[in-house]
Amino acid sequence: MPAGFLDRQQLLSALRSMSMGQFAERIESLCKQKFQPEHHGNLTGWEVAWNKLPDLAARFQLDEDAVRVVASEPDQVPLAELREVLMQFHPWRKGPLELLGLPIDTEWRSNWKWKRLEPHLDFRGRRVLDVGSGNGYYGWKMLGAGASFVLGCEPFLLSVAQFEVFRRYWPEAERHWVVPLADVDLPRDLAKFDITFSMGVLYHRPNPIEHLQILASTLKPGGLLVLETIVHESGGFDVLVPEDRYAKMRNVWFIPSVEMLQRWLRRTGFREIKLLDVSRTTTAEQRQTEWMRFESLADFLDPSDSNKTIEGYAAPTRALLVAQRAA
Repeated sequence: MPAGFLDRQQLLSALRSMSMGQFAERIESLCKQKFQPEHHGNLTGWEVAWNKLPDLAARFQLDEDAVRVVASEPDQVPLAELREVLMQFHPWRKGPLELLGLPIDTEWRSNWKWKRLEPHLDFRGRRVLDVGSGNGYYGWKMLGAGASFVLGCEPFLLSVAQFEVFRRYWPEAERHWVVPLADVDLPRDLAKFDITFSMGVLYHRPNPIEHLQILASTLKPGGLLVLETIVHESGGFDVLVPEDRYAKMRNVWFIPSVEMLQRWLRRTGFREIKLLDVSRTTTAEQRQTEWMRFESLADFLDPSDSNKTIEGYAAPTRALLVAQRAA
């Protein structure tokens, strides 16, 4: 039988074995607060749905675009019932995913982003922190690439619950977790991770410099930061501050140029900064599906000019960088 829904005892033991006892205590305290039905009204329903998942042997397949959980006896999986259970966790945003033979067509084709970054990193034996991890898709891919341990931090409990759906079938429970933490919940002197990820987070932070300082503090000296964020294509050292919303999002604060972003990184203790990719986000990469029926990118763009957001700003362009924490 799998460990219970939202049970984090194996994680806490693993962190203590890696000399992160104080961090384990902080996670335990935050989980006790946030994993309560009064904290989120859907928690009980998600646990009921999680308990309806089939109890059967399965294995993970992590070397293809989709993160797959493959049943040892596929004929024993009631796909219609399984689909009904998984829809209790709608909307599914990061993927693609497949559970016991049922594909989950997520809003984001996150494998596109993974292909942009994966050739540039060596995950073998590395300890990874993924800040803003979502449902753990990238964490599974990191394990498939050889990471020894991956901890995702994700304040949205639906994403944590989606991770639990897949963790139920993972045989090495001590190696991959998602916890309900935001960047500001992290210790400022952790310095325990070889690689820290922040993808799609920076522009949501009212204080982007603080965000970068926190990320630096999670890394060992010489550790790597993988940073992906929306950028302002100006060719100069400037920052776009939306008047109100950006692409219908209220919580977008600062969109720097690539040049300004690199300056921010230098000022917050990073060196060897490498720009890996700059790509316009398209409606082929982020789109509405039957597994994510709310508005998506096409609804956020000017219907007469897809190069602009509905507010008139430049449409989202994302930069992907790797930087090293100074010794």
